[in-house]
Amino acid sequence: MRTILLASAGAVALLATCMSAQAQTSSADGTKEADQRAGGPVETVLVTAERRSENLQTTALSATVLTGPDLSNKGIITVDQLQFAAPAVVINNFGQGIDFNIRGIGKAEHNSQTTTGVITYRDGVATFPGYFTEEPYYDLASVEILRGPQGTFVGSNATGGAVFANTNNPIIGGDYSGYGQGQVGNYTDFALQGAVNVPISDTLAARVAFYGEARDSFYSFKGPGGTEYTGNPGRARWGAGRVSLLWQPTESLTVLFKTDADYLDNGAYAADPVLATNDPFKLTANAPQLAIDRFTRSSLKIDYVFPGGITLRSVSGYQNGNTSYTADLDGTSTGIYTFTDSVDETTWSQEINLISPDTGMVTWVLGAYAQSDSLNFLPPYRFVINTPFPGPGVYALQGTNPKTSFAGFGQVSVNLPAGFQVQVGGRYSFASTKNNVDVFQYGTPIVDQQRATFSNISYKAALSWKANDNNFFYGFVATGFRPGGLNVPVGFGLPAPFKSEKVTEYELGYKTTAFDGHLRAQIDGYYNHYENFQVTIGYPTLPIFGFELNNPNPTEMYGIEAETQAVFGAFSFDAGLGWMHSSLGEFFATDPRVATFTPCDPVTGPASISCFNLKGHEQTYAPNFTFNLGAQYVFNLDGGDTLTPRVNFGHIASQWATLFENPARGDRLTERNILGGQIAWTHGGYIFSLYGTNLTDQHYVGALNSGLRFVGPPRQYGVRIFKVF
Repeated sequence: MRTILLASAGAVALLATCMSAQAQTSSADGTKEADQRAGGPVETVLVTAERRSENLQTTALSATVLTGPDLSNKGIITVDQLQFAAPAVVINNFGQGIDFNIRGIGKAEHNSQTTTGVITYRDGVATFPGYFTEEPYYDLASVEILRGPQGTFVGSNATGGAVFANTNNPIIGGDYSGYGQGQVGNYTDFALQGAVNVPISDTLAARVAFYGEARDSFYSFKGPGGTEYTGNPGRARWGAGRVSLLWQPTESLTVLFKTDADYLDNGAYAADPVLATNDPFKLTANAPQLAIDRFTRSSLKIDYVFPGGITLRSVSGYQNGNTSYTADLDGTSTGIYTFTDSVDETTWSQEINLISPDTGMVTWVLGAYAQSDSLNFLPPYRFVINTPFPGPGVYALQGTNPKTSFAGFGQVSVNLPAGFQVQVGGRYSFASTKNNVDVFQYGTPIVDQQRATFSNISYKAALSWKANDNNFFYGFVATGFRPGGLNVPVGFGLPAPFKSEKVTEYELGYKTTAFDGHLRAQIDGYYNHYENFQVTIGYPTLPIFGFELNNPNPTEMYGIEAETQAVFGAFSFDAGLGWMHSSLGEFFATDPRVATFTPCDPVTGPASISCFNLKGHEQTYAPNFTFNLGAQYVFNLDGGDTLTPRVNFGHIASQWATLFENPARGDRLTERNILGGQIAWTHGGYIFSLYGTNLTDQHYVGALNSGLRFVGPPRQYGVRIFKVF
């Protein structure tokens, strides 16, 4: 397998060096549109995930970095659109939650106990783990998508990778500056965003940014018997704002404070049965629907540089939000299956770093991290499932689920002669989770008082070689850890918790810059040993109930990836691809959608009509091929105007939504081929753009949950006006 992996990586290297890509630069505040200079080299890309700014081309990790202008040109406003701009990324959006998977590892179960394996950071603060993730992208400096386990710096919940979204900072000593953008599109879509930098003094500056959007529903609904549906069909009403303050009283001390507030009303997370044959945008329902997320986040980053150049950094975070959801859970106008919940979540976090200077033979980082995350399922029993099975009844829940985590970590890099570098890092993590919950199950009250703890030591050991200014090679072994969690009781005692997941990855990579800096490429090959995959199956001793446990044998996963960016005169484009293979170890399980009382031991089975041996099945949400391409050409017009047509394309191969791989139950999610583009005319300080997304109007399933299919957005198009001041 290793020989095949290396040979494939070499083939992709040849492909990458034959490809071209776009390069863009932004103004100092990150808001200016793409730099239209013809013939300039590809912009140097920096990554900050390892707590210092480093050139991506000489860093031993696989990552996609998108600047603010990149995001705008690719039409990326929300997190689920990232999957069409980076290889090996799949995002399945069912509204209240988002399953984010990188290289087939991330999140496959839709509940609060199962944490995400791809953690998202906003301005250095780890965000709510799995919810509130549809927060819009506006006034961003960059988004860094890191592939593979990030066990040293990101810690637990980063078995698949991590995403770092960095918003624009205030500029001290600058002038009043900023940008504004208005948008009008189909579905009566009106959007407005902007930001302004406010100089206050020689040591203090502020930045205020905002985003607002109102859009009609993608869906039409009918009620019972074809009558008019009176509920909310899914009209979107989004509002978000951010205030930032930057204070630098001395060269040694920098204080950055940011606070965000979001009100995201999606109206409804519209869906219908998985096997429905109707147009997925023409639905029926007989129950009200609601989909609102409200939250705030504040971060405080303090950097102090000692006389010797060592930096002491503190990053504090506070987040508080409520997610409210009401759904017609059978997705029809005849059933009585409904769901509603209202959940508060509060997260506190604190990270402390000591960071050595960037120069010298030895560089290092030391850190400590603590986080408290508490979910409050509001009383009186506002988490409610009205179900017709087993007989009309109610499953209701109230109470709290507090979680805590602590970690200590460090990394040392030693620069050796001839361009070699050795890097070693490690992290100790401890996590705990509690259930203080009251359950009312079909007339039976159940008290759920459980606690579970998990700990782990993860590490990374890397060897890299900078052969010259244009060629960089690396190899490493790294591990990742995701805590386990608690199962909710189903009427016969407190069930056992499910275990932690662990990933060990081996990776080789090569990065090159060619044609006097006009082309940049990176390729990598990886092998993952994935243990204790967390999955919901039928309860082993009584499969009529669902139960979350771990795959008792490891999954084998390996693949290759390549990316390239280049600029040649007025023409530029970018491309990325990923190929992956996955195979489960032996694992016996009952499909929880099958009504049976026959026991099925996960290790021994035995195989039967209801107890399936899943050995050799693919990992969920792990398509074997992804591809993305973007290209543009700048036409220089009279009077200094420019006209820039651009096209974007993203392909994600079909994937399995469950380990049971049963197409008859809708488990196979079809491939996604999303074509978008824009034509931008720069004139007199303004940029006028005609834009379109999903131009072929592909109807694809974006996620499966509770027997329902949630489709991706249809074709959208409109006009944008952008102005920098």
